[in-house]
Amino acid sequence: MRLLNTLSYTLQDFTGSDIPDYAILSHRWEGRELTCQDIQTIHSHIARGWSKIEGACTQARKDHYDWIWIDSCCIDKTSSAELSEAINSMFVWYQNAEICYAYLSDVVDPIVNTVNWPPLAIRNSKWFTRGWTLQELLAPRSLRFFSGGWADLGLREERWALISEITGIENPRSFKTASIAQKMSWASRRETTRIEDRAYSLMGLFGVNMPPLYGEGEKAFVRLQLEILRISDDESIFAWEDPDDDTGGLLARSPDAFRKSGDVKRLDSTQYEKPPYSMTNKGLRVEFPV
Repeated sequence: MRLLNTLSYTLQDFTGSDIPDYAILSHRWEGRELTCQDIQTIHSHIARGWSKIEGACTQARKDHYDWIWIDSCCIDKTSSAELSEAINSMFVWYQNAEICYAYLSDVVDPIVNTVNWPPLAIRNSKWFTRGWTLQELLAPRSLRFFSGGWADLGLREERWALISEITGIENPRSFKTASIAQKMSWASRRETTRIEDRAYSLMGLFGVNMPPLYGEGEKAFVRLQLEILRISDDESIFAWEDPDDDTGGLLARSPDAFRKSGDVKRLDSTQYEKPPYSMTNKGLRVEFPV
């Protein structure tokens, strides 16, 4: 992985056991962000998007981290191979970070801090509406929220009662035991700029890998479900509802179909033997208990 030095603002590649302790940034993309190529130019510090990177590096230095990962400038998006690797590795990178800074750029610092200010400000942030930030909320071992001016808004666990109201997620570790339908319901509340990213942003949450194919549209979400079925026998993947889908298929077209599936739990697999799912020339073959 490629990391940004928080003092010199230079990029360096690391692999395997050579990867140092690092912080990681979660943020919403807004217009043109500084790229891998931009960050290496002498004029990058005057470009739009620099203040976000500078703020993240400053906070990381305060926390005694020499390195930070920021998706906008640590991935060379001109390389399709590198982009594919990054998308498939992103969940693990957030999971392995020492701390994640969730930067809520649309939260304005208060003139006078009050007890109620952080919760009220956090509730309205668009950060909670974006597809990629779902895994960025759940994967890190430690996450701290910051306002647009880098005011400390508290740790994830300190704000979880509010976050649960916003996201529908019971607790920060529930993704490990939640059913497929429940996880999909969390994603149904979120949007991405590219339709394919609604699927790609969920790969880590479900523990699957697949190559991103931008241009495939809704097929990406079907591919995601097929990959999930290869490793899971959780029937809740079929517990969706879409009045506009008249295809009669078993698989949903998008996470939106799971919007009402937040309470669907998986069946106890010890109660009966589950035959494996299989793909045939006529489609997906499954057997359910009656």
